[in-house]
Amino acid sequence: MKIYTVEETHALLPYRRLAEEIRSVALDGGAGKAYAPERMALPLADGGTLLVMPATDGEIAITKLVSVHPGNGVLGLPTIQGEVVVMEAGTGRRLGVLEGSAVTARRTAALSLLAASELAAHPSGPLLVVGAGTQGRSHLEAFRDGLGISKAFIASRTRGNAEILARHAASLGMEARAVNRPEDAIGEAKLIVTATTSEKPVLPREIGDDVFVAAVGAFRPGMAELAPDLIKNSNVVVDTLEGAKAEAGDLIQAHEAGAFDWKELLELQEFLGSGGRRLPAGRPTIFKSVGNALWDLASARAAFG
Repeated sequence: MKIYTVEETHALLPYRRLAEEIRSVALDGGAGKAYAPERMALPLADGGTLLVMPATDGEIAITKLVSVHPGNGVLGLPTIQGEVVVMEAGTGRRLGVLEGSAVTARRTAALSLLAASELAAHPSGPLLVVGAGTQGRSHLEAFRDGLGISKAFIASRTRGNAEILARHAASLGMEARAVNRPEDAIGEAKLIVTATTSEKPVLPREIGDDVFVAAVGAFRPGMAELAPDLIKNSNVVVDTLEGAKAEAGDLIQAHEAGAFDWKELLELQEFLGSGGRRLPAGRPTIFKSVGNALWDLASARAAFG
């Protein structure tokens, strides 16, 4: 059984192929052909957490193991470590172990790529990326590869990080510029990715009616990249309703503020395949994802299918 490195895992998961595999798994999940139970969280010493996330489609099965250790920064160790074990569902024969952080970065960006291709009014951009970390970089790459984005703006709390990501975009043949604030590009960008761990909104309360936002950063109830007023006045689509209710801080806080009702949420799966739903015009569209083991299953199918 091979254990794949970060670089090898990246090579197995090209964004466009992975986005189509996520489409397939989402449809299989809606038809009851793929299944992922609620993830298990086990407290560890020193404020750590062990997360266990299994999924299967009947042919292959995966278990994603992730451990989060907030104190590791002072030790010079990664805060998040993980792997995805892939096996044959019928025999249990191990097919391989994918590097967990690489899978998370790739499948999250590929999921946003799929959502943008289905929901965005202007999928060709320009693109604004808020947050210049791993997810900001992976989304920049995915939108460039999958949508042909040629122009991007990068905003980050740390100006130097924004400039580094802008230079990376330029190396991919894109026109890219670091900006001091998201507001500096909000009038031009038609696609926005928010990839921060902010506890306060990073976008204005109002954006253009034809703008698509992929909000991927807030994954705990206390985090919120988007203001309740923005959510109230937008079409809101989520990767899974259960995950959004449990972890999407933006939506949880907007619900508590009376800005929207959970019954108003739509799931991405409803827009995929022939005869899928269509969103009403005249409002921004927000795609909110917090992750699900089904998307890790899609990564396994892309890597070993």
